[in-house]
Amino acid sequence: MLYREVKKNGDRLSILGFGCMRLPQRIGTPGVGKIDEPRAAAQLRMAIDQGVNYIDTAYLYHGGGSELFLGKFLSDGYRDKVYLATKLPPWLADNIDDMNKILNVQLERLKTSHIDYYLVHGIDEKSWDRMEALGVTDFLDQAKKDGRIVSTGFSFHGEREAFPKIVDAYDWDMCQIQYNYLDENYQAGKEGLQYAASKDLGVVIMEPLRGGILAKKPPQEIGTIWKETNKNRSPAEWAFRWLWNHPEVTVVLSGMNEEEQIRENLQITADGYPGNLTESDLEAVKKVKNKYRSLMKAACTGCYYCMPCPYGVDIPTCFEAYNHKYLYGNAGWAKILYLSRLSGAAEDSSPARASQCRDCGKCVEKCPQKLPIPELMPIIAAELEGRFFNTKAWLFGKYKNFFFIKRKS
Repeated sequence: MLYREVKKNGDRLSILGFGCMRLPQRIGTPGVGKIDEPRAAAQLRMAIDQGVNYIDTAYLYHGGGSELFLGKFLSDGYRDKVYLATKLPPWLADNIDDMNKILNVQLERLKTSHIDYYLVHGIDEKSWDRMEALGVTDFLDQAKKDGRIVSTGFSFHGEREAFPKIVDAYDWDMCQIQYNYLDENYQAGKEGLQYAASKDLGVVIMEPLRGGILAKKPPQEIGTIWKETNKNRSPAEWAFRWLWNHPEVTVVLSGMNEEEQIRENLQITADGYPGNLTESDLEAVKKVKNKYRSLMKAACTGCYYCMPCPYGVDIPTCFEAYNHKYLYGNAGWAKILYLSRLSGAAEDSSPARASQCRDCGKCVEKCPQKLPIPELMPIIAAELEGRFFNTKAWLFGKYKNFFFIKRKS
């Protein structure tokens, strides 16, 4: 494992961090089901034993279950091996008393006396102005003074112009931004990355794989570009290498929930030095970025912040099926994916279709990507539901076992 230093405090953090927003589930869909705790614990042990020392969670991940799980896991001898990061949800705090209550709940959940990195969660200019007016900087100063917090930071989901203002508003130790080769100019972007580093802040990267899109088997056109490099690298390795190529990046978070993912990511870290990519490598990444941009229809990362929908729409899965149609040019399989997962025909499931959207706008307020979700849902419904959808759903529910047996045979 390689490590990079946070200049503000001298901490040496593993270049790969373990994100605990997408821990393995026992039941239900991601973000809804319960954590498979034995499996998640084994995965964390695998990562930490191989040198990962930065663990990231938040107050609302897994409905609060992520912090509760980590409290149990870390109390089994692993707390002293890691830097633990969690976050203050601004939308739940109306005063300093609320901030203190939330932090104390988190300390209790995590079974720890202190948080190594405490971040103000998901802020933009408007939410930062509100929190600053409520006295969040006084709260952070006091929590550092009494030992509940060691280092401070913020995660950012705003416009690029607001980022330097927030960096300069407080004596932060680090920040967390969305960054990957598709999002080089999105939100804080490369300018924000470089500005934070110029102020000696550690920079932690979220969504390095764009919600998993950059790790999946790529469309044929993109696979051809990778193949032409004559480098035997997986799509995920290209994405991680591109990030670690930046000397300003301190930690790259990965929401690892498959054992093979963890093994692969750990292996990739061995070459995660700044400048690890050649000029021809960077040119290939640029070509891939442009091709993805031309194919993708919706920039959803599958974070599930938009959920639950009051009308039952599974928004991320709608976007997954929609993007699948255009990324892979396979409308038939996209419709089958949509039918099987969103029609309500599957056992123990309810309809979660795009056509159920009633344009309430609640999802737009929550979406870090600022997607016009209510505008896109009718388009998805028209393309993936079409005529006689209810009849197709009924037939699928009645004959799904036969259908899948035939596909396997």
